[in-house]
Amino acid sequence: MYGVQRRERILAQLRENGSVSVSALARQLGVSELTVRRDVNTLAQQGLVTRVHGGATLRSILDTTRIAASGPAPRYVVGMVVPSLDYYWPQVVNGARAEAARLRTTILLRASTYDARDQRRQVEALLRTPALDGLIVAPDTSGDEALDTLRWLDALPVPVVLAERRVPAEAAELRLDSVASDHEVGAGLAVRHLHQAGHTRIGLFTQRDNPSRGPVEAGWRSALETLGLPADAARLDGIRFDAPGRDEAMDDALELLERTRTSAVVVLPDPQALALEQHALDRGIRVPHDLAIVAYDDDVARFGDPAITAIRPPKESVGREAVHLLVSRIEADEVRPTHRVRLGPELHVRRSSLPSAIDPASVAEAEGGTTWTEDGAE
Repeated sequence: MYGVQRRERILAQLRENGSVSVSALARQLGVSELTVRRDVNTLAQQGLVTRVHGGATLRSILDTTRIAASGPAPRYVVGMVVPSLDYYWPQVVNGARAEAARLRTTILLRASTYDARDQRRQVEALLRTPALDGLIVAPDTSGDEALDTLRWLDALPVPVVLAERRVPAEAAELRLDSVASDHEVGAGLAVRHLHQAGHTRIGLFTQRDNPSRGPVEAGWRSALETLGLPADAARLDGIRFDAPGRDEAMDDALELLERTRTSAVVVLPDPQALALEQHALDRGIRVPHDLAIVAYDDDVARFGDPAITAIRPPKESVGREAVHLLVSRIEADEVRPTHRVRLGPELHVRRSSLPSAIDPASVAEAEGGTTWTEDGAE
C-alpha cells in the first residue's frame, strides 16, 4: 500500500469514528507504528488532522498549531470554488489539498451556493488574485445558463478544470478538462447488488436538484435492462423527505413501493435514504426484510439503524485528480489533449440491503471489490 493510500485510510477512519489509534491502525494496515506516526505527522502538517497522544482526531478548531511550511516555496497558486462545505465536498477538498501539497501548489478555497450567478461571482473574485495560475470549479452543467457558464470559463485567461462535473455533449468542443465520479457505474453496482440479494423489482428515488441525478438514473435503467428486470418498479424524482410535508411525502413513497411491488430501492442522496428508512420502520415496515435500501453518496448512511448500504463516490480521488489535471495543464504546451476523466465508485454493504438469510461474506465475494461493513464500522 502506497503512502497516499494509507493516509486515505486514516482519514476515512477519522470520518467514521472521530479519532484513530496509532497501534490499531498499524495492525489494520499491516505496517509499523512508526510508519503510521509519520503518516499522521504528514496529515497534521497539511492541516487535515490534530495529533493527540497515541493517535489523531480530525482537525480541531481549538488546534492553534500553525501548518508547517516545509520544503521549497509553492510553484503554483490555484483557486477552487465548490458549492458546499457541509456535505459531500469536504472530502473532495481534502483530496485536492493533499495533492496540492505534494505538487507544491497553494489552493485558495471559496465556497459558493448551487446558484450559477453566485458561482460566477466567486470565480471573478479569485481572478483578481495576483499570479493566479488556474481554477478548479464545480458549476451547474445542466441548467438554462450552463452552456453560457462553460463557454465563459473556457475563455478565461487561466486553465480551468471541472471537478465532479462533466462537459455536456453540446459543449464537447470546449478545452475544459474535467474529472467526475462515474455515477452510471455506481448505480449499476447498486442494482446488481440488490439483484444478487434476491430482488427483482428495484426502484429509484432521487432528489431533483442533485447534480448526480441524471447519470444515476441512466445507470439504474441500463442495469435493469442488462439484467432483464422490469422497468416499471417505483420511480420518484424530486423527493424532499427533509421538507415541510415530509411525512405525507414518505407515506406516498411507501404506498408507491407497495403498489408497484417494489421490494428494494436506491435513494439519492443518502440523507433522504436515512429519512425513508426511519419512516418505514415507524410504519412497521422492516428493513431489510420487507424493504431493502441502498443509499447513494455515503456521507451519513452508516448512521442508519440498521446501517444503510451505500454507493461511495471516490470524492477524495476526484479532488486529487482535479489538482493533478490542472497542474499538468499549467505545465503543458498547447498540444496537450483535453482530458475528461471518470473514476469508479465503490459499494459498501451494510445491513439495510441484506435479508438475514444471506451471508454478507458471500455477497462481498460475488460483487468483487465490495466492502462489507458491520454496523457501519469498516
